[in-house]
Amino acid sequence: MSALKDKESTTEGEMTCYRFNQPVVIPSYLIAIVVGDLVSENIGPRSKVWTEREVVKKAAHEFTETETMLSIAEQICGPYVWQQYDLLVLPPSFPYGGMENPCLTFVTPSLLAGDRSLADVIAHEICHSWTGNLVTNCNWEHFWLNEGFTMFLERKILEKMKGKSARHLSAIEGWESLSLGIETIGKDNPTTFLVPDYEGVDPDEAYSVVPYEKGHTFLWYLENLLGGPEVFDPFLKAYIEKYHHQSIDTEVFKSFLLNYFSDKAEVLKTVDWNAWLKTPGMPFYKPKFDTSLVEACEELCDKWVKWEVKEPCQFVKKDLEAFSSEQIIVLLDKILAASLSLEKIQKMNEVYQFSDSENAEIKFRWLRSCIKARWIEKLDEIIKYLNTYGRLKYVKPLYRDLYDWEEVRPKAIDNFSANKDSMMQIPISVISKVLHLS
Repeated sequence: MSALKDKESTTEGEMTCYRFNQPVVIPSYLIAIVVGDLVSENIGPRSKVWTEREVVKKAAHEFTETETMLSIAEQICGPYVWQQYDLLVLPPSFPYGGMENPCLTFVTPSLLAGDRSLADVIAHEICHSWTGNLVTNCNWEHFWLNEGFTMFLERKILEKMKGKSARHLSAIEGWESLSLGIETIGKDNPTTFLVPDYEGVDPDEAYSVVPYEKGHTFLWYLENLLGGPEVFDPFLKAYIEKYHHQSIDTEVFKSFLLNYFSDKAEVLKTVDWNAWLKTPGMPFYKPKFDTSLVEACEELCDKWVKWEVKEPCQFVKKDLEAFSSEQIIVLLDKILAASLSLEKIQKMNEVYQFSDSENAEIKFRWLRSCIKARWIEKLDEIIKYLNTYGRLKYVKPLYRDLYDWEEVRPKAIDNFSANKDSMMQIPISVISKVLHLS
């Protein structure tokens, strides 16, 4: 449960009774209960990972850096007040990467890549222990106060663990994700406001990357404007201390920022609040990223774009030898945007074997490129992936891509109809609309 286990007792009927206690006040959406045949393994002095027996060793290996992340988060945000930080690996139908339930974060098994390359999600959920769970958005129109802050803090942890270039690589990937998301939603769509108006709108259906990445970019802008981490990190800690155990809106955040940095009033007059909060589309400001880790991805993508298929293949598996998993993800984002021909996509798979990847993020991007190139022989592989994971981040774009491919649209609809009973309700509702079934 999203609480601390207080007591366990066995009754006369051989029933076991578990009692939990949550001493920290929480919003109602963070109350969660899990029931199942679960086992656990310690992954730190205040953390266990819970899962089904078959994957507990794999999960423990994947999440061994949890305590390091927790300790860094405390340096930035203040003491961790929840005592225990456990992880629960859910079945593949779970529609999100993670859910920050206090004391027991729920995570998707799609994070189990084997090389800890997707464990940044854990840093994100850890940061919610402060931004979201202690300081909470008053309603979903101000969702960026939960997610933008948390994304910003996640990447600060990443920088302390892996260096500045790793933080910037993640931020670049986030910027590209925001650009693609806004292109899909529509650059004039009012749901791309940082603070949208949800009157008559279901927030679940308006859910997107915008509050995460546009919010992150706004905080990056403010930090840079006001003097860097040396002055902004203490502000973040003071903000959490001031508003912990409260639900607030963006005006409260704005007032606190202006008051805290009253000595920088002239600088803050240059902030165009309306442009940031109530203007659709991409932010007008783009951070000056360290692109050192991206350049190799861009160069390799450019070579594939310029290569003429009638010429001898110049690519080898060693092309990716020095690439991290994160860089391969960036490469595949660029390949998708480049719209390579079917012949090039087929040759790429022959050289790099992306279809064999066990990394769900890599496989997701690869399958989108296969769809874009209209590689009909990959359809069964795409359907299998859709039936393996229920994560909205994956299934919504893939089903949308398949719907846009008229030749395979009936099979996509038939597959969804046949398998929706194994999905959770939110993705069923979202995909039904994507496929124009409701």
